[in-house]
Amino acid sequence: MPSRKESLIEKLKLKPHPEGGFYKETYRSSMMIPVHQQNEAFSGPRPASTGIYYLLGTGDFSAFHRIQSDEMWHYYEGDAITIHMIHNDGLYQAVELGPNVEKGDTFQLVVPAGVWFAAELSHKANENSDSFCLAGCTVSPGFDFEEFEMADGYMLKNAFPEHREIIERFVR
Repeated sequence: MPSRKESLIEKLKLKPHPEGGFYKETYRSSMMIPVHQQNEAFSGPRPASTGIYYLLGTGDFSAFHRIQSDEMWHYYEGDAITIHMIHNDGLYQAVELGPNVEKGDTFQLVVPAGVWFAAELSHKANENSDSFCLAGCTVSPGFDFEEFEMADGYMLKNAFPEHREIIERFVR
């Protein structure tokens, strides 16, 4: 009998994500926005919004990366995950996305455009092999792999030497 994590991967038709974990795009707006005319970080127009399912399991992590749009995370099921963020001014934040608001989790959070971020199952998570978190991510303007940037560990450590330890944990 498959675990809940395996069942979700199969039923939701999730596939491996380049940053780690599993995903499936669930929404891509048909409304296009000419963001490239206002922001040179974009190579062309983008959908108003996109959405995905994202699943992270025990022993895996989402490597440090950034995109040029705001990304809102939504908690759906499973254990909490920690979203690690390094802002351009060097501010480091760790936010728990998960089910237990009384213990400091949140159901939603926004990673601002251009912020480096990574994710892992929370230390509060059950450490068994079936632990996972199913989340959703909504990106606006919509996501395009053209603006997806995986962190180069050497470059990121030079830019933020005060965060060397956390950077080394979450680069591939």
